Amino acid sequence: MKHILKIENLHVEAERKEILKGINLEIKSGEIHAIMGPNGSGKSTLCNAIMGHPRYTITKGKVTLNGKNILKLDTNKRAHLGLFLSFQHPTEIAGVPFNNFLRLAKNANLKANQKELIRPIEFLEKMKETAKSLDMNEKLIERSINEGFSGGEKKKAEIAQMAILEPNIALLDEIDSGLDIDALKTIAKGIKKVHKNTNLGLILITHYQRILDYITPNYVHIIKKGIIVKSGTKALAQELEKKGYKAY
Repeated sequence: MKHILKIENLHVEAERKEILKGINLEIKSGEIHAIMGPNGSGKSTLCNAIMGHPRYTITKGKVTLNGKNILKLDTNKRAHLGLFLSFQHPTEIAGVPFNNFLRLAKNANLKANQKELIRPIEFLEKMKETAKSLDMNEKLIERSINEGFSGGEKKKAEIAQMAILEPNIALLDEIDSGLDIDALKTIAKGIKKVHKNTNLGLILITHYQRILDYITPNYVHIIKKGIIVKSGTKALAQELEKKGYKAY
């Protein structure tokens, strides 16, 4: 089934300050959209607003997933419809084992979509396989969520969640920030594997072109001061690397 996330004339404010000023985007299954822009341009706001973060107020516009207006749904229901958000700064949650949390989240999605629940043994095998593919220490999956994880380990844990939950549309908010070159390659490899296996639509938020050396986007969009000022192919990201954001 083809999945389509459609964003129409989206205006968003936080603390009475307008941040997004009319965003229009359409993301389909299998497509990778890279969204680039300077700090404060509205990249993270876009992701959080789509997922229903209470800090952000949508003042105008529409967001639909497969034709269904999601803006009146709570975050859980948006997730059950197949939306996924990886956090720029993943939170540590003491006392909640990563593998238990993720199995409950997976089964909640399956139940909401009237599908058979995954058994503990089957889930553990899938979790170990996923950790191995991300060069992630297997012991981390038994620990509390992100507690004591390095920056790179936290980002790998985000991709592990995406791989297990198998969303229809994923929003990756600066998944490349703070990574060394080896971790970046591993993360990019994991993203490409999930993308290939599930044909998900992907929004990839980034400051820099470097992750696009390993993941080829179908579209690149430059956002400044809350609006998309230019869209193009990967060549636009390479042009941006040379000229900088001031050129747009």
